[in-house]
Amino acid sequence: MLGLTRRVLVFSVAIAMASIVALTPAPTHAQEPIRIAFGDIASVESLNLLIAIERTKERGVPVEITFFNSEDVAAQAVVSGQADIGVGAPYAFIQNSDAPIRMFFRMSTLLFFPVVNSEVYDDWEDLDGQEVAVHSRGSGTEALMRLMEDIHGIEYSNISYIPGAEVRAGALLQGTINASIVDSAAWRLLEAEGGGKFKRLPLEGVNATDEALYAMADFLDSREDDVVVLVEELLRTWKEIAGNPDVVAELREQYDLLADLPAEVETDVVQYYSEAVEGGVFPLDGGSPEDATDDFAFLAAAGALEGEPGSLAPEDFWDFDAVNRAREAE
Repeated sequence: MLGLTRRVLVFSVAIAMASIVALTPAPTHAQEPIRIAFGDIASVESLNLLIAIERTKERGVPVEITFFNSEDVAAQAVVSGQADIGVGAPYAFIQNSDAPIRMFFRMSTLLFFPVVNSEVYDDWEDLDGQEVAVHSRGSGTEALMRLMEDIHGIEYSNISYIPGAEVRAGALLQGTINASIVDSAAWRLLEAEGGGKFKRLPLEGVNATDEALYAMADFLDSREDDVVVLVEELLRTWKEIAGNPDVVAELREQYDLLADLPAEVETDVVQYYSEAVEGGVFPLDGGSPEDATDDFAFLAAAGALEGEPGSLAPEDFWDFDAVNRAREAE
């Protein structure tokens, strides 16, 4: 019988190998659906977003979400018009492209754990000249690992990109990688299945955006009312989960989300959201210019943004109109 690790890995990889998986059928009425591009696999971590999407559809705004195999591909889908909204924190992409992309809802802040196989490495200095694995190019996991590289005066031989914290945890357990960065659910998996050989490396306190919703400026203008409805449901869902993380399991069942989730992983749903709420992972205000300023400092220190943080303007990366309108409606 497959163990928990192998079942989780098989489930994650099976989804990731399908580069595009639409969760909702196209509506039959005339209103164009909002098309969301998510550069990751469907997982426990995305349940809060999926719940908010279902609630948005209940209010008459059709939404389709498609899962791509990387954040880069999802961003290109938004730029090319194949999708309307992307999920990520594309600061570097915005800075390095001419596309008028703006983030408009801060979904989560970084809460990750650098992890090594203690039979191979013991501390940050041991990673000098070694390979590490992160989520994707330009992701918060890469920025964190780059920042630690600078802080500890080391240089990795290579950074490999493996989307999905569960997938990276599986690779650690199988021994195909020995150093990576994972979320709390994946760290619990490593603790449970790793025989005590995995070690968390210290990570200095960082307050930075992990994932946000973003779109082209013309889309935000042309579909402003629909975007506000989406943001209202995001804020409502985030606050409801903050008040009672158990509700995620109830709403998952109500909306029949991630129906194929293995039973062993299903038990992690409430634990993951309880820990995330305790760690302040899900902001309850949708984001602010002050958050953007914090991101500038973090990303510049990590080498992920060019220029002095003080010279960067929040309005060049963010559009807070929808969040402000949604707050006023509360």
